[in-house]
Amino acid sequence: MPQQRLKRLKSLDSDMSRQRLKHLESLESESVHIMREVAAECQNPVLLFSGGKDSIVMLRLAEKAFRPGKFPFPLMHIDTEHNFPEVIAFRDRKAAEFGERLIVRNIMQTITLLDAITEFGFDACFGGARRDEEKARAKERIFSFRDEFGQWDPKNQRPELWDVYNTRVHRGEHMRVFPISNWTELDVWQYIATEKLEVPSIYYAHRRDVIQRAGGLLPVSPLVQPVDGEKVENRLVRFRTVGDMSCTCPVESAASTSEEIIEETAVTRITERGATRMDDKTSEASMELRKKEGYF
Repeated sequence: MPQQRLKRLKSLDSDMSRQRLKHLESLESESVHIMREVAAECQNPVLLFSGGKDSIVMLRLAEKAFRPGKFPFPLMHIDTEHNFPEVIAFRDRKAAEFGERLIVRNIMQTITLLDAITEFGFDACFGGARRDEEKARAKERIFSFRDEFGQWDPKNQRPELWDVYNTRVHRGEHMRVFPISNWTELDVWQYIATEKLEVPSIYYAHRRDVIQRAGGLLPVSPLVQPVDGEKVENRLVRFRTVGDMSCTCPVESAASTSEEIIEETAVTRITERGATRMDDKTSEASMELRKKEGYF
């Protein structure tokens, strides 16, 4: 009897693995199609690459869409100078390994991004945003139209029926294109595990000095120092997202492999931005307001 039960469990696990693989293949196929559509229809696209997990997945999708040829677009990162050093080092190394051009712009994210789009004349910017990240992201189309001021109007978006996309823009306008819109955080980690993709070490459990502030943990850094009444603690943590280190919180975790992160992500009920981004907690509309002004 125990042997029969073990066989049934193994069979069930095998079926679930096949279903998961089929699901990831479907997502991958859609994303590759979107990338090729942009390459065929747009004059001057660019792929935003930060070295974070979503942009790492985007890089692999671009590889599958266009290799062995060169990418038909450069890579670009808006470096706020508030980034984690481990992620910046990873970004530079991966761009060099791929042999692709990397454009880096600095200082303030929204204005610099719009300035870079204008300077280089980009008409489509690939980004790794997903609809499950945050409420404002959920309102966005895969091809997100931006006017001549770089602004996004959530009430004036183009229909996307039967995977038909309208890429027409006038001079000064552009599209933000999100090929992994339909992916979830769990999908991303399952894809990372399936494809055996390398990610920055801070996504995995490590010990780090942190302080408690505004209901979350903040990593101690040159940008974040304890004030009176705050205590520095060394905790076992990992990062679910690796944005601005002045407002990105780690979560307590012992997950040290992709498989362990998948198990952890499968049972969490808080989105990664909701759990880790202090700048999103100032208002439920904070992300939407920034997006309307031109934010990624």
